[in-house]
Amino acid sequence: MSRDFALDPRLAGDTLPVGDLPLCRLLLMRDSRYAWLVLVPRRSGMVEVADLPPDERAALWREVDAAGDALRTVAPCDKLNIGALGNIVRQLHVHVVARVEGDAAWPGPVWGHGASEAYADGEAERRVEALRARLGLS
Repeated sequence: MSRDFALDPRLAGDTLPVGDLPLCRLLLMRDSRYAWLVLVPRRSGMVEVADLPPDERAALWREVDAAGDALRTVAPCDKLNIGALGNIVRQLHVHVVARVEGDAAWPGPVWGHGASEAYADGEAERRVEALRARLGLS
């Protein structure tokens, strides 16, 4: 992994750590309206998925799949949205969002829709622990 990897301060402030997969740091967004994960490859200077070498690009998508499977188990949903936008935070990261018909932004995108809502006491920690268990993270 990149020794000089540093998580963008905005991502750090908006998320809780779930754990490290072989390539990515896995994070939970601090917004109780959506079950929402963010995967950040632990590589410095990456902006686009295409910036990763082919083997790491493949690893990224395997980790996105695993995170999505875990998220659907922990937070059943009607649709799993996956996206790598980077318009505000340029550090390469991939969003995995479990969407439920009738959620706060349905059927539109979650980005820029209202203010985030904090999790109730202990709720985020329970979700993190369930995700860790599902993914085999300590």
